[in-house]
Amino acid sequence: MKRRDALLRGGSLVLCLSATDIAFGATILAVRIWPAADYTRVTIESDQPLVARNFVADSPYRLVVDIDNLELSPALRDMVGKVRPDDPFIAGARVGQNQPRVVRLVLDLKQAVAPQQFMLAPVAAYQHRLVFDLYPLKAQDPLLALLRGKEQAEQAAAQSVQDALGEFIGRIPYGASAPVAPGTAVAALPAPPASGATHLAGGGIDTSSMETQAPFAARPLTPEEKRRVDRLLVIAIDPGHGGEDPGAIGPTGLREKDVVLAIAMQLRDRLNAKPGVRVLLTRDSDFFVPLGERVKKAERVQADLFVSIHADAFFTPEARGASVFALSQGGASSAAARWMANRENASDAVGGVSVKVKDAQVMRAMLDMSTTAQIKDSMRVGGEVLSRMGKVGKLHRGQVEQASFAVLKAPAIPSILVETAFISNPQEEDKLRDPDYRHQLVEALFTGIDRYFAKNPPIARHRDL
Repeated sequence: MKRRDALLRGGSLVLCLSATDIAFGATILAVRIWPAADYTRVTIESDQPLVARNFVADSPYRLVVDIDNLELSPALRDMVGKVRPDDPFIAGARVGQNQPRVVRLVLDLKQAVAPQQFMLAPVAAYQHRLVFDLYPLKAQDPLLALLRGKEQAEQAAAQSVQDALGEFIGRIPYGASAPVAPGTAVAALPAPPASGATHLAGGGIDTSSMETQAPFAARPLTPEEKRRVDRLLVIAIDPGHGGEDPGAIGPTGLREKDVVLAIAMQLRDRLNAKPGVRVLLTRDSDFFVPLGERVKKAERVQADLFVSIHADAFFTPEARGASVFALSQGGASSAAARWMANRENASDAVGGVSVKVKDAQVMRAMLDMSTTAQIKDSMRVGGEVLSRMGKVGKLHRGQVEQASFAVLKAPAIPSILVETAFISNPQEEDKLRDPDYRHQLVEALFTGIDRYFAKNPPIARHRDL
């Protein structure tokens, strides 16, 4: 009897719902596309979990996705206009009502891909997210990319000098010589503007013009390429957050992911200008990289140093000053260091990592025990960097702190995490927006890194590449 009454009450509730409430399933809140040379991510955010199936077709290449219990909406139709011409993987998008309550999404592809599909539960400002990551079938060769990037930069610089010299000579009257006094040094020609230069726009930093390196198919290095790699000093620079994960957001809307990318790209250009040095960026545009993958990228090129750049927030706007962190095998050096490590380690949940990747990272964290030597070297380079940053602005603490940051767990690579400032502090947010301050910050980072390697030159490499 009680069961029948309960069923009747449930039936009355259904009758109270409108036809629209019953006919329609989930509501699409947003569709976002994050293109990058590494992979392109497509995110469909909704107020309820979505059920979807996908398959890849060829001739031509396309990814077909069927989403159940869904009606076509303006948010889904807007997806067509969100595909960027420079997307390495997606050429275009089509969407339609394939069957009643089944929406079909077709992504026209520029190359064959290995798609990964997964759902993310609500977290931070996001509700349910259906994610498609489109990876290339041919993996990039990061070492070859570094070599070719260096060669291209050297060729471009040489060509720029030749062009400027030709223009200078062309202005000299026929039969005349350039007016240079004996013994006078000729001033260097102006360097070409660095690719990926950034400027502020509104509440954030414009990163739309930042160039990305084209992918290179994996192949063995030649003996000459191996010799050149052995001589390179390789530094991995890691701009925190990116893509779905904006990081901390300042009082006026400046996003951590934008400002640290701008700093990282300027530091890359500064370091790359030094002979024998090559920088790997874990991301060179606005896309998300899982914490474990950031470490793996540095390990793939057997980097001599890993520097993760951040501009974090604290629960009080009064917190201010730069900090440098190294890994701790034990507890954190302070309660604030522990709090900040926990916050940074939550990045994967916000940025979005599949369960399979997350499980692999848990196993990796258990197996990869960072050595005492790695932490000792990290403290050394951290001290050099911190002392230089103290000449630019206020320090949060006067010594290198330690905590269990997931991104610092490369067993054989000295690794530091730099908090450039507290973006949650209004005065420091203004500084981070100031190009002059960012330039001083980059110079401090460069000088600290340079001094570390001057005192601790890396051992000559004889790598099995």
